[in-house]
Amino acid sequence: MEQFSVWLSDNPIVAFTIFLLASLTVPPLVERLRLPGLVGLLLAGIILGPHGLRLLEAEGETVKLLSDIGKVYLMFVAGLEIDMQAFRKTRNRSLTFGMLTFAVPMLAGIGVGVGFNMGWTPSILIGSLLASHTLLGYPIVQRLGRVRNEAVTITVGATIFTDIGALLVLAVCVSIHQGEFTWVRLILQLAALALYATIVLLGLDWLGRAFFRRTVNDEGNQFLFILLALFLSSVGAQVVHTENIVGAFLAGLAVNDVLGKGAVKEKVEFVGGVLFIPFFFIAMGLLIDVPMFLSTLFSDPGIVAAIVLSLIASKFVAAGCVKQIYQYSWPEALTMWSLSLPQVAATLAAALVGYQVGLLSEAVFNSVIVLMLVTSTLGPVLTRRYASQLPVPALSGTEPPQPTPQPTPQNASQTFPQEISPALSQNLSDNLPPKTTPLAPGRVERLSPSSGSFSGPFSVLVPVHNPTTEPYLIDIAGRLVQQHRGRLLPLAIAQPTDSLNDPAFIETMQLAQQQLAQAGSMGEQLGILVYPILRIDRDIAAGICHCSREQSTQLLLMGYGDMITLQARLLGSIVDQVFQRTPCPMVVFQLRCPPAELSRVVVPLWNRRPYLHAQIRMAQEIAAAIEGTITVLYICAPSTADSERQQVRTQIEQGLDSVSRTAGALPEVKVEVVPHSDAAAVTLGVARSTDLIVLHGRDLISPREVAMDHWGETIIQTARCSVALYTESAI
Repeated sequence: MEQFSVWLSDNPIVAFTIFLLASLTVPPLVERLRLPGLVGLLLAGIILGPHGLRLLEAEGETVKLLSDIGKVYLMFVAGLEIDMQAFRKTRNRSLTFGMLTFAVPMLAGIGVGVGFNMGWTPSILIGSLLASHTLLGYPIVQRLGRVRNEAVTITVGATIFTDIGALLVLAVCVSIHQGEFTWVRLILQLAALALYATIVLLGLDWLGRAFFRRTVNDEGNQFLFILLALFLSSVGAQVVHTENIVGAFLAGLAVNDVLGKGAVKEKVEFVGGVLFIPFFFIAMGLLIDVPMFLSTLFSDPGIVAAIVLSLIASKFVAAGCVKQIYQYSWPEALTMWSLSLPQVAATLAAALVGYQVGLLSEAVFNSVIVLMLVTSTLGPVLTRRYASQLPVPALSGTEPPQPTPQPTPQNASQTFPQEISPALSQNLSDNLPPKTTPLAPGRVERLSPSSGSFSGPFSVLVPVHNPTTEPYLIDIAGRLVQQHRGRLLPLAIAQPTDSLNDPAFIETMQLAQQQLAQAGSMGEQLGILVYPILRIDRDIAAGICHCSREQSTQLLLMGYGDMITLQARLLGSIVDQVFQRTPCPMVVFQLRCPPAELSRVVVPLWNRRPYLHAQIRMAQEIAAAIEGTITVLYICAPSTADSERQQVRTQIEQGLDSVSRTAGALPEVKVEVVPHSDAAAVTLGVARSTDLIVLHGRDLISPREVAMDHWGETIIQTARCSVALYTESAI
């Protein structure tokens, strides 16, 4: 058995395979217990490590390599996640909060270290560990629609200051501990670090913009450029005698604006999220000595309690000070506190460095693990509670509409709802078909070169590929087109091989033509105009988005046979990629029965968000197409007062009434306000007696981020009725 363990630890392929297996299987199991997936990864490291099954050794070369890559990737992603635009808008206040939420925990940590006789250098390092924070709760704030609140934006901006400050303190402490510290050396090191940071922040930004301009459609090379920037920055940090995680974080800040929110950023974060960052947490678990960990908890609980409580209290004090300075409300201050609580990225990376160089004892390292577990669970829970109490942004659609001519009764069905996408609302009226030119039913025509202008009729683009979803999808698309006397654009994309004369590619073309012919035949039966489009493109998702822009479509419909989350791990999900880049409103259908059998439409909501009315208007369109009814189900907290429930109902109804004069003849919306603590349970209960649930794409949140807050995913996986996911244009 011992020889087998030695063989495992010396075989890099076996070690890598074990890392992959643990990353794939453990987090979903832990998330079912409503715990963050990273807790499961730490447990996996403990079980697989020297204090468990002894399948992996923390000192193995493969483990060290994967751990180091994961460590720098974690800090790189932390830099990418910072909203630089929000920081620029509130720079001064972000710096104020950053200084306070850095200095107060720093002093508290130093006090803990000195109080337990750890020496000044370890005490200062402990203080720096408490000074940083990780924005684990930010996705919750996004989904609540409160990201524009100033308290949120200054907390995001403060992350830059706290993380950089903590990493700089780490570099100085390591230098002192290794006996290399003199005041002259410190000044030279700070000067070298300032020069290095300037080169990284300005140089990578300039190079990145230039490179991305020259490789607009080459996502592969853009991805490689970003990886190269990450590891060059990490190596450069070591050249100037600074920890590589400092360089990784600066690299994330440098390419932040270059990447934006496009597909390359998704791929960069995906690779880190499913490979290297989980590997880092598993490697952290390998370092945990279970007997020592338990001994720290039970025989010396004072240091654990001191570190955890000092962090929670000091972050609260910092938020309270900012509340007094800028006169914020208590919900805003408590939201800032909850967002700054989680200690994951910079804290764990710096703690690992301090432990490896001998600055931190095993007891302190174990206490930091406890701190991470407590704050990564407590922070998001508090964020969800207090961020929901922030002032609600004005609902879209509540402003008085601009005077517009009322449609005549015979043309009322031609009018398309202006609120379906704020970004395109000014163009929608021009996209209606001419009133004086009735469309002949059942015509299948080819697009003319000029048909892509923005003045064409209402158009719905439907990519056809899956024979199991195509009939229902064409049916519902045809019904929507009939309402506006527009046109249906079935799109088939053939992916080319090396040679366009390759028999395999010719067969692909023939299959695509057959799919278009089937769609055209169905369109003729529905009596609508059908314009089939055959496109050759290596990137299916990009081809769909480009075609939508070229043809100026007002709506994009897609479907899939198996109900999966749009935040799925599997890179390359076409639906997911299109969802992130669509130039027009988009609906993804999971139709479990023919559209003719649908009659009851439900729109579940649980917060008053800015995009609320666009989602409801789309649901009205669908209900009108199937000649059904529509109910808006607003789920509020059980503690919500009756007056506030009535206010919510009134706001939704008034918002819909204010735009109804431009929306044409659409079904009346019934609004129900239900007090309940579990939105998913209420929706699933209603799903048993309804036909179609219309969700917004932002109802989905990756369970990797906050395991207890992905109610949209729960509905999708569990509901037995049909489901539609709606999103506005992504650009």
